[in-house]
Amino acid sequence: MTLRQEIVGNAMQMAVCTLQPGQTVYCEAGKFLFKTANVEMETRLSGPGGGGGQAAGGSGGSAGGGMGGMLRQAMGTAMQVGQRALAGESLAFQYFTATGGEGTVGFAGVLPGEMRALELDGARAWFAEKDAFVAAESTVEFGIAFQGGKTGRSGGEGFILEKFTGHGTVIICGAGNFIDLNPADFGGRIEVDTGCIVAFEEGIRYGVERIGGLNRQGLMNAVFGGEGLSLATLEGNGRVILQSLTIEGLANALKKAQGGDKQGPTGGMFSTHAG
Repeated sequence: MTLRQEIVGNAMQMAVCTLQPGQTVYCEAGKFLFKTANVEMETRLSGPGGGGGQAAGGSGGSAGGGMGGMLRQAMGTAMQVGQRALAGESLAFQYFTATGGEGTVGFAGVLPGEMRALELDGARAWFAEKDAFVAAESTVEFGIAFQGGKTGRSGGEGFILEKFTGHGTVIICGAGNFIDLNPADFGGRIEVDTGCIVAFEEGIRYGVERIGGLNRQGLMNAVFGGEGLSLATLEGNGRVILQSLTIEGLANALKKAQGGDKQGPTGGMFSTHAG
């Protein structure tokens, strides 16, 4: 059952989803806006994929083999929650199901910017930066992908990604405006600010690399360029979504507007931003 959805708005977009009877979508806690009265809302610790399954919020948990099945289910849910806590994600999901006819539910991100509906066909997963996830059909599985420092050839930095698999629609958000690129159209590789990546298809190799060497120009880039010591690299053939506004850039602009320029005279690695 295809999810009927419409992205509305400009500077702060919203996703308005029309649910068929019995159809379910879920969102990260804090992304819900409104719903019609015939849409039931339920909060669960488990996502639709992984060990917890959808039954973690209902009464059907005993069907998986008595106490053993319930224990496995509880352990699966605990693992999901632990991964999300380690990644700094919301601990719970909210589920919305239409009853007695069509229902409507609306979602939004937390920053001014765009939203995008991605259609998964089961062939390729999608990866997104933390906090990009807004909502998805219950047939889409949400997971956490931990990428170690060895992925970045010389950056030595690790990063955490959201991973979406299965079939159906997943809605993501970002800050500012979006641009869609394919590294294959640019010689197979692009280098971007680490805060500009929103999402990319499976098959794209994502790494973090140091900007230049420890020489005069490398130090100039790090100290005065405002990028710090690293850039993200995206290689391969597949769809990449970038955003025009970074959260750090927005935070620095707001602090400056309030009369406290925390970035210092040079920015970059000598920023005085206190977090």
